[in-house]
Amino acid sequence: MKALWLVSFRPIGKSKINDLFQSVFVDSIKNLDFDITFSLTQFDESNVQKFIQEKKLKSFYNNIPKKNLPEGKKYSNKLMLDNALNQFISKGDFQYLIFSTADIIVPNNLFKSLSEIRLDEFCALVYPNTMVINGKIKDTFWPHYGIDLIVFKISKEKAAEFQKISKTYNQYDWGVIENFYIAISEALNLKKVNLFKKLSVIKFENKFSEFEEDRSWQIKSWKENQKYFLNFLEHNSLSKLYATGSYYYLLFKIFNFRDLNFSLGLTYVIFYGYNLPKKIINKLKYFFKNLF
Repeated sequence: MKALWLVSFRPIGKSKINDLFQSVFVDSIKNLDFDITFSLTQFDESNVQKFIQEKKLKSFYNNIPKKNLPEGKKYSNKLMLDNALNQFISKGDFQYLIFSTADIIVPNNLFKSLSEIRLDEFCALVYPNTMVINGKIKDTFWPHYGIDLIVFKISKEKAAEFQKISKTYNQYDWGVIENFYIAISEALNLKKVNLFKKLSVIKFENKFSEFEEDRSWQIKSWKENQKYFLNFLEHNSLSKLYATGSYYYLLFKIFNFRDLNFSLGLTYVIFYGYNLPKKIINKLKYFFKNLF
């Protein structure tokens, strides 16, 4: 069996810590006993081609100049996906299409766990991640935001349907990515499987400041992508809560009793029993403060 791995790298040589994260990510994939080809779409990021040559990665490499993007935009996950789907359909006999960020450690039992799923087609993911912040592992059960490893086991016919449906989607820079992938799995009628009790995905916290990407930039980018995403949801008769319900809706959509263990159950209890009431109270405080 073969896998096409959809990912993009940050510039190499600009941040030592981010270079390290990306190198560790690549090494964790190379240690997997599986036939993997990378689908790499870059946007003029410096030294990436040299990096993948030094790492001896089997890949489809494409560079889209930033000048071809809307003004001020750095990259597009939608354009990355377009390339990956074209490659999946026409350039090899792939069974898995995998999306991930490049700041994680991929568990070495990934494909063993995937092989144990008794379905011909599915969408598998790992939530929550095991977060590493400032070199320290945070509580594995705490509901961090972010789904950074999503696996589609699909046929070429299903990939063609994926391609057709995603034509109404657009995205630039940061945000809405996992919301889209969970929504598209519903549009494709794929069962969602959370492999958290079998896999541990270690996620490194990025130093966004070294790439001029602060929280205000993220919020602005998310809101812009939300508009594109709402259009996609409406066009495909999917719930707008994918775009407006935050992770409260995403976690609801991926919930399955069979996927639960103690830690994942605790994650849901904290998210809905603590985080949600806290968020509602804060919104009410803000409302009444501005009312008077």
